[in-house]
Amino acid sequence: MDNWVKICLVVLFAVATTGNEEATPAKLLFSKQILNKYLVEGMDIVIKYSLFNVGGTAALDVQLADNTFGPQDFEVVGGQLKVTIDRIPPGANASHVVVIRPSKFGYFNFTAAEVTYLPSEDAAEALVGLSSEPGQGAIVPFKEYDRKFSPHFLDWLSFAVMSMPCLVLPFALWYSSKSKYEALTKQKKEVKQG
Repeated sequence: MDNWVKICLVVLFAVATTGNEEATPAKLLFSKQILNKYLVEGMDIVIKYSLFNVGGTAALDVQLADNTFGPQDFEVVGGQLKVTIDRIPPGANASHVVVIRPSKFGYFNFTAAEVTYLPSEDAAEALVGLSSEPGQGAIVPFKEYDRKFSPHFLDWLSFAVMSMPCLVLPFALWYSSKSKYEALTKQKKEVKQG
């Protein structure tokens, strides 16, 4: 009986305290990912930004900015490097994709993007956060990439043309001797039958 009273008190205390919780302010987890396997000069690179609100209230006036890609090195092909999202509800996520094209090859340091947001409706000061950093990546020259991954149609065509004499000449000799042999055997059959 003593255990039942303790259990009832614990349950009663748990029920009473769950209603008094205040919502925690919004807290955003922010990541930056490069989705390409190969980074090639003059070819598109896809970058994905993901935001996830792990707080108890909505994140308001979320502003995403990535100043990593200067116009002298990269051209923005699709999307924007500065984006504003009105709100991200608690437990929800938002993502944004940008497509850029590098104008030159070499090693490039992909640094973090920045996000600013209001953690609650009554917040006076915006919070600033940084994304994960993809780190340093090598942008390969297009000629090198093309040498490794192109289908090499012209190379295969020239190989086929150069290997034709090695294949056609023995086939022609065999076919000619085969035809002569078949003609001789056909004549012998006709003589035997006649």
